[in-house]
Amino acid sequence: MNVHLHWFLPTGGDGRTLVDRHAFSGGALERTPGGAIAGVRAPDLDYLVQIAKAAEQLGFEAVLTPTGTWCEDAWLTTVALAQHTERLKFLVAFRPGVISPVLAAQMASTYQRLTRGRLLLNVVTGGDSTEQRRYGDHLDHDRRYARTDEFLSVVRGVWGGTPQAPYDFGGEHYRVDGAFSALAPDPQPQIFFGGSSAAAGPVAARHTDVYLTWGEPPEQVKEKIDWIRSLAEAEGRTVRFGIRLHTISRDSARDAWTTADRLLDDLSPETVAAAQAALGRSESVGQQRMLALHGGKREGLEISPNLWAGVGLVRGGAGTALVGSHAEVADRIEEYHALGVEHFVLSGYPHLEEAYWFGEGVIPELAARGLVAPAVRGGGAPLLVAGGR
Repeated sequence: MNVHLHWFLPTGGDGRTLVDRHAFSGGALERTPGGAIAGVRAPDLDYLVQIAKAAEQLGFEAVLTPTGTWCEDAWLTTVALAQHTERLKFLVAFRPGVISPVLAAQMASTYQRLTRGRLLLNVVTGGDSTEQRRYGDHLDHDRRYARTDEFLSVVRGVWGGTPQAPYDFGGEHYRVDGAFSALAPDPQPQIFFGGSSAAAGPVAARHTDVYLTWGEPPEQVKEKIDWIRSLAEAEGRTVRFGIRLHTISRDSARDAWTTADRLLDDLSPETVAAAQAALGRSESVGQQRMLALHGGKREGLEISPNLWAGVGLVRGGAGTALVGSHAEVADRIEEYHALGVEHFVLSGYPHLEEAYWFGEGVIPELAARGLVAPAVRGGGAPLLVAGGR
């Protein structure tokens, strides 16, 4: 079981700070004389192309593109980026409540043909009712997961349907008559899915190829793996596992922790308090688990060896980072891998620079341990990288 490494596309903006320029920044970030926020980069195509090309060259298999109010549309952005890359896959996040499942199946099929099989799907049910209502979705938390269950049944049914044997479905949320794929996707995109609630588990067991968890301490991750694995076995299925983490990897542990401390310097008490109040209103069980790791406090943020909860002080979603020397970060990846985690969806601030720190520092460590293959250039020759900068 090899490790699959993925990076992240910051389609909501990037920079040298953890403060979310949209949701919680307020007056916390310094502005330049022209009005721009210092250290923050707009998610324009040229910048995203730099990140995508770096990820491909460094040996990442795919890049996750988020979904939500503050992001560029993931489908359109990644199709544009596919024209600037050759092998890189795109883990496209989308919400099932705002698109027809038949249309989603058709879009995925088209995407596979246009990119020659470079699509992965990240299904995001949504844990914030305020944002869901922005998109016209007024279902409560558990009913959203029930709808996702039906949505994924339809998507897979459409992919398997033909004009001679079309697909019909009748449920609480969708009714489909005579659906099929004119041309089925080849290959079918793997479906990534996450959710920590009781409503999410059965959906993962029935439909997901890769169950994603945010970066909790290893013992908590093992509990989730055991939970989903047992539910999948009851469905007669096998599910693989992935984890979503930030990284701060440097030539020495001291340099890595200095970088983490510098990120905290941007966070005023008021900024942290505003972020925690907003995140505390989330219905997402996974988000509540992230908040519980630090309790809104700056002290004791290393919640497990090399696992730092500082990101979650001000940012929703994945709130932890692997911090340490390249060898220490590789140790932690190996530890999660031993629990059954195959897919590591990683990120760091800024995403361009951190991709190089990880790619030139940690990937050679993992390759030396036989967990990943060495990165290759477009021509197929091995890319030899130094163990740091």
